[in-house]
Amino acid sequence: MFQSASRLLLQRLVREGALDMRLPNGRILRLGDATLGDQPAPVTVAVTSWSWLARIIINPALAVGEAYAEGAFVIERGGLDAFMELATRNLRHLAKPAYIARNSRRRARRNVAHHYDISRDPYELFLDPDRQYSCAYFESPDATLAAAQDAKKRHIAAKLQLRRGLDVLDIGSGWGGMALTLAKHYGARVTGVTLSQEQLHVARRRVQEEGLEACVAFHLCDYRDTSGVFDRIVSVGMFEHVGVHDYVDFFRLVSRRLREDGVALLHTIGCSGPPQANNPWIERYIFPGGYIPSLSQIAAAVERSGLVIADVEVLRLHYAQTIKAWRANFAARQADAAVLLDERFRRMWEFYLAGAESGFRHGRLVVFQLQLIKSKSALPITRDYMLQDERYTDRALAAAE
Repeated sequence: MFQSASRLLLQRLVREGALDMRLPNGRILRLGDATLGDQPAPVTVAVTSWSWLARIIINPALAVGEAYAEGAFVIERGGLDAFMELATRNLRHLAKPAYIARNSRRRARRNVAHHYDISRDPYELFLDPDRQYSCAYFESPDATLAAAQDAKKRHIAAKLQLRRGLDVLDIGSGWGGMALTLAKHYGARVTGVTLSQEQLHVARRRVQEEGLEACVAFHLCDYRDTSGVFDRIVSVGMFEHVGVHDYVDFFRLVSRRLREDGVALLHTIGCSGPPQANNPWIERYIFPGGYIPSLSQIAAAVERSGLVIADVEVLRLHYAQTIKAWRANFAARQADAAVLLDERFRRMWEFYLAGAESGFRHGRLVVFQLQLIKSKSALPITRDYMLQDERYTDRALAAAE
């Protein structure tokens, strides 16, 4: 009876593709509509116990990742990438909860610490030397990860139309790479704010190593507690942590901190479809308090802030390429991972990166870059200056090497 009920429930979860699931008693259930796509054969997975199977049936979006981390959900044929592609295709059929918690200052600090202030540092295993933990910009398919991350910073700097001596606020400054680049190569004076103690420590050390104390300062500070007025504001990979309930307040804060002729640039993961709720596994284990916005949610909040959207760019597959490179780095350093991470933690991050790449490659995940201004005359009326500034910086950097 349990097996018959399990088949019916699992068929509702896997409607597209072809999945063979090996049950704890060895029997195989064939799920999906038998469409293989690019796969030569159905993906085959094994669930090691009836209790795990029950948990997967009750809450697959949470329990599959948990079972994989524990070694209770084993991919026997097809590999993790093929399974993630199939899972991404079927996720839209799952009912999603509507509740999204509000990120108070205390909750925001706790959420950031959960992901960044951890004793086992997985980031050194896969990020580029500048520790850019956001979507790179691949000017060519064969670009290295480091080159693509440098191109991302140049691309953003061009949209900010930087000039020497401008004051810049970096909201969510991470390990400091963006701020250091804007100061070193563009002559900006940069104030960076982060909620991560570990990131702050690294960023401040890098300022000293680069000898940029006169033009770069990092602070442990909630963006809501910033003060002053700036010529430019940049925020890369932080907006995902703001929380949908605080979007209007976020953009109003940006408006207050931006000079009348200033320019702001927001770089964030986004959803190309209508608004949706969080993935429960990501919410619990990776990014508590995070939320992936639709463009409609961002635009509605900007409209109420006094800011004007001057330009929107959608980076469609750049993040898939970025995470592919991260995963290759992670796989190449498995010996280091075995020393640094326990097996459950390693499998959890393996699952996280594979799922993220699939979401950007096959699902609705994209990256939005929004250029925001207060005065319509703050920028040239054509986009040509962006490319011109990028090319000028490329030539200047090449000449300096």
